[in-house]
Amino acid sequence: MPLAVHFPEWLKPEVIPGLPVRWYGIMYVVAFGIAYLLYRRQIRERRFPMSDNDLSGLFTWGILGLIIGARIFSTLIYDTSGIYLRQPWLIFWPFRNGQFTGLQGMSYHGGAFFGALSVFIFAKVRRFSFRELSDMFVAGIPLGYTFGRLGNFINAELVGRVTASPIGMIFPHAAKLPASESWVQEIAAKTGVVISGAYVNLPRHPSQLYEMLFEGIILWAIIWFFRSRKPFKGFLVGLYFIGYGFFRFFIEYFREPDAELGYPIEFVKSTLPAAYSHPPFSFTTGQILCFIMIMSGIVWLIIASRLPNREVTYVYSEAKEVFINKGESSAERNKRRKLRKKLR
Repeated sequence: MPLAVHFPEWLKPEVIPGLPVRWYGIMYVVAFGIAYLLYRRQIRERRFPMSDNDLSGLFTWGILGLIIGARIFSTLIYDTSGIYLRQPWLIFWPFRNGQFTGLQGMSYHGGAFFGALSVFIFAKVRRFSFRELSDMFVAGIPLGYTFGRLGNFINAELVGRVTASPIGMIFPHAAKLPASESWVQEIAAKTGVVISGAYVNLPRHPSQLYEMLFEGIILWAIIWFFRSRKPFKGFLVGLYFIGYGFFRFFIEYFREPDAELGYPIEFVKSTLPAAYSHPPFSFTTGQILCFIMIMSGIVWLIIASRLPNREVTYVYSEAKEVFINKGESSAERNKRRKLRKKLR
């Protein structure tokens, strides 16, 4: 009796077959929407002095920076063909061979870096506290990120390593493995997979769902708990970088690394294939970037805890209105400016 779960055949990347609308793109829209609603809720519960226009501008620039950074990192770091270096205009060209394909391939780490940079620039231009804005941002991002990983699962991409555990799943587009290998035969026998040719598709870890749970739901719950208990401004940013880097670093042990990249760092080489084994002292590109994230988070916590005006104001009781209309009076504008000075 087969022990592995088959990927649902009815689950397709396209919302409607034949039309260029994919669930992955919709999940991005849902993610941004959830992050926006959670940010808006924090503004209301804290009576934070930010207008509708400011909030819209913040998210516009933040999302733009995230998409640009995610795409640049994906094409220049994870792609080894060199085509994007030779033809850089293809980085943001959503067509291939005359067909609309969208921007296939996005790097989380690039999105995080450029997204943070966009928020920093916006805060400086509009005279907000970067620490305040970014703390509220990261309190909503993980829950939105959950739907991004759900989109990866629907696409049946970013599959994990081969496993004989009951939670293994047979993905339709996973690389088939040579049936002549002894370890392949062993896994097939344990999971009840029938070998009928020279190559066989074995069960793999649904690593997209692992990331959805730990980097999304659990990380969001932790940060959301601390949003009204943070000891200083900027604390949630450091917590987010450390938390995401920690979860992603260990989940990478269940993911199969990109065939072109492999393990950039190998302290102990292994003869076992990457689809089957991830040596504990061999590190993927994603793990290297996660380690940098963790260290950056620790350094940021040290810096943020010593910056001036680090005391937290949980509720701005002097603000009568959170969302100020376009027709606000000069007295209201002056009051809002005074509140902004307190934030800085």
